[in-house]
Amino acid sequence: MPRGHNLLPYMEAGRLEAGCDEAGRGPLAGPVYAAAVILPGDFHHPLLNDSKQMSEKDRDTLRPIIEKEAIAWAVEAVEAPEIDQLNILWASVTGMQRAVLRLVPEPEFLLIDGNKFRPFDRYGFNSYKTVIHGDATYASIAAASVLAKTHRDEKMRTLALEYPQYGWERNFGYPTPGHIKALKEYGPTPYHRRSFHPKELEPSLF
Repeated sequence: MPRGHNLLPYMEAGRLEAGCDEAGRGPLAGPVYAAAVILPGDFHHPLLNDSKQMSEKDRDTLRPIIEKEAIAWAVEAVEAPEIDQLNILWASVTGMQRAVLRLVPEPEFLLIDGNKFRPFDRYGFNSYKTVIHGDATYASIAAASVLAKTHRDEKMRTLALEYPQYGWERNFGYPTPGHIKALKEYGPTPYHRRSFHPKELEPSLF
């Protein structure tokens, strides 16, 4: 079976590597989710790709497969108040770090989607590599992107039951016209990020 989309199985053979990615940096509401995944070196699935390039159906199909077949995986949510405190970049990094620390066994090396990260715990500068478009490069990062995205979407559907007027089951907290309109009409919820100020909301409601 093909690996899918020419994803690399690892950076260095024989090393326990964890791929890390996040979902939800751009929304106005809800947490940012981060995932860390250690895959077996021979993991194959033709659907696996950058989660943004996959259909919702394919992501939902792949999630239980990844969770079952991964050597280890973890997902962490960083809520809106902490996002506002840290800013969204470092909230995303913090989420990935927390997910890594929950992995058993501990990874020897981290592959990070994007170009920003920082040392923590026992992981120094020589223990990780940032990879631009990493979710389209390494299978473990792609798997992390799928878990982060599906877990976050599931959470936003749950929050939508509490605040149905914002349409989070459809927009997942992103600044769609319907979401902006609801914000202007009803104001922000406790799940909205106060540090986000889209032009459509100027002068800011927050």
